Amino acid sequence: MANRSDTKTRILDAAEKLFAERGFSETSLRLITSKAEVNLASVNYHFGSKKELIRAVLARYLDVFMPVASAEIVKLQGGDNTASLDDIFSALVDPLLDLNQLRAEGTSTFLQLLGRGYIESQGHLRWFITTHYGEHLTQFVKAVAESTPHIPPAEMFWRLHFTLGTVVFTMASADALIEIAAADFKEHNDIEAVIRKMIPYLSAGVSVPVNEDVI
Repeated sequence: MANRSDTKTRILDAAEKLFAERGFSETSLRLITSKAEVNLASVNYHFGSKKELIRAVLARYLDVFMPVASAEIVKLQGGDNTASLDDIFSALVDPLLDLNQLRAEGTSTFLQLLGRGYIESQGHLRWFITTHYGEHLTQFVKAVAESTPHIPPAEMFWRLHFTLGTVVFTMASADALIEIAAADFKEHNDIEAVIRKMIPYLSAGVSVPVNEDVI
């Protein structure tokens, strides 16, 4: 049993690193098995397919992040006042940073993997996330909608995806951005500082009144 568990973990670790670096489409099972030093039969035994392996890699993060993030949102909604967008987005920061305790550079890796899923049109991931974590997603979207009742649902759909794109791009470039800010502006930032810098920008973008002429 220990050997089976070790083999499964090695496959997940190798796949996670390669998926984050190369993307899902460009990473073959043969490349994963070579890095994990296992045979293809082991992947088929533990996961059955590449799609299932992709889901398993993300599930290691989602199983930890989603319930904690959802609980933080629920806490915000416990009072009489509607939570602001700044409060809602800020509530996600600690759960995101806690992923660094799950795995080294877990926060950045998780967001890179999530971004890969959208960029590469991995439709099965959308199904997987909405099916397995739909309750948590609904809690977040509901909180955002309640804080911005002037934004129509269709417009909110776009704005939340623009938000995710901003976060994914920023986190994928975080190391370079931190170095540039230090060299050009003498700023000293870490991942938490970068995430918190995004919150006012994201809140403003999501909540700005709709331009009727554009729609």
